[in-house]
Amino acid sequence: MSHLLILAAEKPENPLVPPIPELVIGLLAFVIVFGFLAWKLLPNINKVLEQRREAIEGGIEKAEAAQTEAQSVLEQYKAQLAEARHEAARLRQEAQEQGATLIAEMRAEGQRQREEIVTAGHSQIEADRKAAASALRQDVGKLATELAGKLVGESLEDHARQSRVIDRFLDELEEKAEATR
Repeated sequence: MSHLLILAAEKPENPLVPPIPELVIGLLAFVIVFGFLAWKLLPNINKVLEQRREAIEGGIEKAEAAQTEAQSVLEQYKAQLAEARHEAARLRQEAQEQGATLIAEMRAEGQRQREEIVTAGHSQIEADRKAAASALRQDVGKLATELAGKLVGESLEDHARQSRVIDRFLDELEEKAEATR
């Protein structure tokens, strides 16, 4: 111990500066450890980093491919949607045109049926008027014949004579009726 004290007393040493032999041994140990790590560990680290880089680049490429595919699918859907809208508009237009045509046809058919009904009505009225005129003519002729027979005092039962008298009487009535109009 005394020997240590003597050494310590001889030279005052700086506690921050290590002795040279320790510094050389420490530096040599550091180089050996660093070399061993660089020889064994650095290739593995580089290999893992390279794999990660490739995975990331592959993921980016896959993502870009997926995005491109999604964009093309989106464009297809947009095109299909536009085509469907165009088709719907065309179908709507056709339906409107068919509806307008159908309405025009139904109006024409209704007009034709109305005309038929009006014509049939006029024909029926004309037939009824003629039948009524004929019945009236017969009734008036009978009454006129009876009245004339009573006035004249002789029977006008002869059919030919009766028809002539009735026709003459009715013709005179029609002439008077037309003259008053």
